[in-house]
Amino acid sequence: MHQRRPRGSVLAALTSGVLAAGCLTFLPAAAAAPGPASAARQAEFAAAAAEYHVPAPVLLAVAYQESRWDAHQGQFNTGGGYGPMNLTDVTPAMAGAGGAGAAGRGDLGAFTADPALHTLTAAARLTGAPAAALRTDTRANIRGGAALLASYEKALTGGTPADPAQWYGAVARYSQASDRATAGAFAARVYGTLRRGAGRTADGGQRVALAGQPALRPAASQLTRAYPKPPAPGAPAAQATECPDTVACRFIAAAPSNGQVADRPDDSMAIRYIVIHDTETSYQDAVDLFQKAGGDSAHYVMKASDGSVTQMVPTKDIAFHAGNYWFNMHSIGIEHEGFAAQGATWYTQAQYEETADLVTYLAAKYNIPLDREHIIGHDNVPAPGDGTVAGMHWDPGPYWDWNRFMALLGHPAPGKHGVGPAGTAVTITPSFADNVQTSTVCPADDPSGATEKCHDSSAPANFLYVRTAPKADAPLVADPYLHTDGAGTTGIADWGGTVSAGQQYVVAGASGDWTAIWYAGRKGWIHNPGARNTSRAPGALVVTPSGSGAAGVYGAAYPDTSEYPSDLSPSTMAPLGKYSVPKGQAYVATRPPTGTDDYFATSGTVVTGARTFYTVQYNHRVGLLDAAAVHAAPSK
Repeated sequence: MHQRRPRGSVLAALTSGVLAAGCLTFLPAAAAAPGPASAARQAEFAAAAAEYHVPAPVLLAVAYQESRWDAHQGQFNTGGGYGPMNLTDVTPAMAGAGGAGAAGRGDLGAFTADPALHTLTAAARLTGAPAAALRTDTRANIRGGAALLASYEKALTGGTPADPAQWYGAVARYSQASDRATAGAFAARVYGTLRRGAGRTADGGQRVALAGQPALRPAASQLTRAYPKPPAPGAPAAQATECPDTVACRFIAAAPSNGQVADRPDDSMAIRYIVIHDTETSYQDAVDLFQKAGGDSAHYVMKASDGSVTQMVPTKDIAFHAGNYWFNMHSIGIEHEGFAAQGATWYTQAQYEETADLVTYLAAKYNIPLDREHIIGHDNVPAPGDGTVAGMHWDPGPYWDWNRFMALLGHPAPGKHGVGPAGTAVTITPSFADNVQTSTVCPADDPSGATEKCHDSSAPANFLYVRTAPKADAPLVADPYLHTDGAGTTGIADWGGTVSAGQQYVVAGASGDWTAIWYAGRKGWIHNPGARNTSRAPGALVVTPSGSGAAGVYGAAYPDTSEYPSDLSPSTMAPLGKYSVPKGQAYVATRPPTGTDDYFATSGTVVTGARTFYTVQYNHRVGLLDAAAVHAAPSK
């Protein structure tokens, strides 16, 4: 989700140049709001309410549910939701990045055609203010939200009544939901805020308050007028959850624009991966924000304290969670309440056990192998193209205990440590408790507000550093998309020179306590005294380039242009320009290779191609290799 979202006093702010951990990206409001409190924003709400004849409590309650009165500059990872009123303006370029990861797709326009993604431009027309002002100026943004609310109310009732109870239908429409149930849930939350009241200091030291009206009884019957279309014949009154009996599960629908309706796997889109994320926010904030148009979604959100679950997207449908559309096509995303930089503090045993039960259930349902090639972290998902590599997320981070989790799935790490000769495969198997690693954590890495300045943190971790030579002071391997000076760092967000538990690589040599592996197109070295951090992986499928040159590494596997019907715009893909597998190197691949395919939600069409691709463990992330360009054989 992704891309951190507010928890407690956390202010949503999209930051450039910062590697995002989880689904949602936010900075602490306290850090942005020094000095005495101001009543200016409260006055802006009052003025806008008076100008457009919206009851001020209604306007305040809607804004509280949308933003908690913070002045977001692009609330969602796509950059599409702005200001206290969360006015949306999502462009095709935004859809190319973020959770959708639609870079290179020929139907980018379809991703942003939904009017729910363009309420900012509608509000600009209603107020006569420039769209740019509604993005950056809180007064203009609040006026725009008030104008939208008033337009919805006039369309439903012909006027703008003074009684807050009579705005239920307009409030439901403000949600931009496409169905009655989801819109009603939003309106119910808004009117719950109206009854209870609320107050907080928002960003910039803005003190905003809403007095509670406990006796308020909304005209909930207006919901039917606002959403006259009844549920489809035979449709259940509520969406059934897809959870095992051991998991406490509810269903709350994500915003329709934050994913796509499909019919997996019956439409031939196989579900091959389960992707583990963390929210970088509270559980309820993640659930609330997935319901807002213009952002991301995930199939499930897991609570830290007790492991309870909210399903938000049916597993047959595509959720925008992984930052790579092709991987979204073939995966299920599971978000976990927590902060990657704090790790073990948030990832509770309840979460591990409930997620293990859920993953076991889903793996059986969709025939997904329970191994680290198919049960992956968001930090293992590749970018779809060159322009998105640096922005890919690093959750669930170094403190998600893969050993514990895979053991709960009934597939523990190999008990016997060891390493074979060059050319054989190994699994990364450090003991989590004994594998203490030091990372540098900065405020931008931790949106909870708990990190006030950059510092080194040493803690049990799931990863090993990969160095350029077999010695402890050798530079770390640097990912070329993250660094231009050739030096990797110990920054907790720097995934470019690490391997994590359960991943598999091919041995490239040995020197004393160090083992070389083929990693990201070069020879990298991991500290492995007595082979305590690896286990041999006989039978693992090893691939090497079959031609005279290097094999290209892809982030997606779409059909060739000539394989698309003439009425569909082909998606394009190319090898990631700074990655390759040189002749003589070898990498571990999943088997068998998978075919190329693409999906067009507007028509429900799946296009398949003739080429096949192996998924390989390339660096910290996986990559795709054209099967025609490599030779494959089991490791000894």
